[in-house]
Amino acid sequence: MKIQFFGAAGTVTGSRYLLTHENTRILIDCGLFQGVKNIRSRNWKPFPIHPREIQAVVLTHAHLDHSGYLPRLMREGFHGHIWCTPASRQLAEILLIDSGNLQEEDARHANRHGYSKHEPAEPLYTAADAEKVLTQFRTAAYAHPFKIGPFTISFSPAGHILGSSCVRVECEGKSITFSGDVGRPHDPVMNPPAALKDTNWLVVESTYGDRLHEQDDVIEKLSQIISETVAKGGTVLIPAFAVGRSQTLMYLLTQMMALKRIPRVPIYLDSPMAINVTEVFKSNDNEHRLNHAECEAMSSNVIYTRTSEQSQALSASEHSKIIIAGAGMLNGGRILHHLIAFGNNTNNTLIITGYQAEGTRGQTLLTGADTLRIYGQEVDIRCRVEQINGLSAHADYSELLDWLKPLTPPQQTFITHGEPVASDGLRQKLERQLGWNVAIPEQGDEFELL
Repeated sequence: MKIQFFGAAGTVTGSRYLLTHENTRILIDCGLFQGVKNIRSRNWKPFPIHPREIQAVVLTHAHLDHSGYLPRLMREGFHGHIWCTPASRQLAEILLIDSGNLQEEDARHANRHGYSKHEPAEPLYTAADAEKVLTQFRTAAYAHPFKIGPFTISFSPAGHILGSSCVRVECEGKSITFSGDVGRPHDPVMNPPAALKDTNWLVVESTYGDRLHEQDDVIEKLSQIISETVAKGGTVLIPAFAVGRSQTLMYLLTQMMALKRIPRVPIYLDSPMAINVTEVFKSNDNEHRLNHAECEAMSSNVIYTRTSEQSQALSASEHSKIIIAGAGMLNGGRILHHLIAFGNNTNNTLIITGYQAEGTRGQTLLTGADTLRIYGQEVDIRCRVEQINGLSAHADYSELLDWLKPLTPPQQTFITHGEPVASDGLRQKLERQLGWNVAIPEQGDEFELL
């Protein structure tokens, strides 16, 4: 058995791991590369092996940096099954079709404004491609093993988002486990990650491998920022991922308003995708901590903005409000036209609530930039910019170590899905504190699993 690292090596996106035994090849995750241009450009390069040679794909979860390349892989010749949990299948339908629509819209916008190097600009894939690849999905519940050739595969809860899982692959008496993205033990909404079984090899994420999350009271910080902004008559913008972060914010904000921790102003969820995900969230109550009443309260106190006309009207309104909109790293979505409308006013506030990959607009703002390039134009940003890290859906290094300590040391642990400094930070901790044998693969590296 051997493993090849075709993504999430030296970077925090593009999760793609090829596992091979004799004539069977399976791909664990099939994500989009995101962030700086030279990383994103990898999405356009031919896959390292012909997709027709891959028998199946197994997804840890539905986030696009783990699933978003699937329609392109299918276009290039992959016709096998795609395995995931039932909730991941529900989310993938929403995310992949939306991604296809965005790919098409970005190509149209580039052609209209002439800022693409390609003439004409083409989408990486279309919404029709996304709909077609969904027919290849198959599902398995947690702890219900299934077979692909010589591999026996099972999912266990990872606690990151709905349906997120750690993937255990067994073959000829040996096992390799892929952590996927690992959630937190005390998330306000999601259940904690399940304990892992001992494994011969482990592939573990390192998004926060060198950092600890803020210990500050998230509710206190949020309420202070929002109250100060509303007192000035301002608008609060919160870029948020449609899956997970938006639902957590909806829950916290409605709870804070009910407890009179923040002024009673309209809360808008300006994301058709996040609205659809919220319905999936409500129908999968085994995946999270909220009961039916809490889910209903969360939804009934937030105004859904479905159409682009409604979203544009929000940008034109002057009353104080809270807008939750995608995308979470400011790399697309409706948050951009709100930032154009509200970003130049010092009375308004932008609250960044999650990890911002290198090269994203969110990361650019956090380094102190006062302009952003949006739709080919330079936009002045004079609004207050705040960051709250306590809402991250990724375990920090202390939480990862606590989760991994009960394991018998694997033969080797591969650290992926992190920026170089974060990955090396986790490597040092695993080696020094747990005495583990650790490697940090580079893009294209191959290892024999003996």
